[in-house]
Amino acid sequence: MTQVQLDESVEYLKRRGFDTPEIGIVLGTGLGQLVDDIEDSIEAHYNHIPHFPLATVEFHSGKLIYGTIAGKKAVVMQGRFHLYEGYDFLDITYPIRVMHQLGIQKLFVSNAAGAINLNFKKGDIMLIEDHINLQGGSPLAFRNVSEFGNRFVDMSEPYDLDMRQKIEAIAEKEGISLQKGVYASVVGPQLETKAEYRMLKTLGADAVGMSTVPEVIVANHLRLPIMAVSVLTDECDPDNLEPVNIEEILAIANKTEPKMIQLFKELIKQL
Repeated sequence: MTQVQLDESVEYLKRRGFDTPEIGIVLGTGLGQLVDDIEDSIEAHYNHIPHFPLATVEFHSGKLIYGTIAGKKAVVMQGRFHLYEGYDFLDITYPIRVMHQLGIQKLFVSNAAGAINLNFKKGDIMLIEDHINLQGGSPLAFRNVSEFGNRFVDMSEPYDLDMRQKIEAIAEKEGISLQKGVYASVVGPQLETKAEYRMLKTLGADAVGMSTVPEVIVANHLRLPIMAVSVLTDECDPDNLEPVNIEEILAIANKTEPKMIQLFKELIKQL
């Protein structure tokens, strides 16, 4: 990755009309309905943006969408990138750096995840307070990283405390149940074994997924405040484990998403 590549990506998007967005949003698996709330939208497909990777997961769209949400300019990433698709950490996080150079001041991230904490249930939303990186690498482990920020990034509070407090207050006011916990990020694409679920619980994870942590690390590298939520789509009870049903996971994400959208829109109004 070079600054020239980032400049070329940003210049293309600015020519398309992506003008100084305030908010960046990354939508996870089964969580694409938010785009219906974007006013005066402009789209840019990943395969048209210079140096962008391409989304390969069949239920992920692959485009950036710019427009107005809750009165603020936003750029929404509909379709993200994963290690399990064969991408590396620089590919996965390249769009975060592009959105930052476009001007975003806050980043929202969503994902679909499995509930390790058995007090949490399918359809719950979990505000991520901390994470465990089990993906075996870092998006900052490249030779010229110091050209883009400090090589050694503090991660003592990776998720912005102010936005977390605001969204908790919004959830309480709106009567939306909001869990809080630790997200573990693994490589995938296979789901976990019973022994792996037990290990994750022992490590202190409340939910597990295959994304988000690389983007969060880069956001912290860029000193970009971030807020992230998981929509919990399955319950990972090793003593009562059933075969995974991807269709059911997508259906639960789809059903729960309106609550997540409500939280996001109310938070955007307060920023």
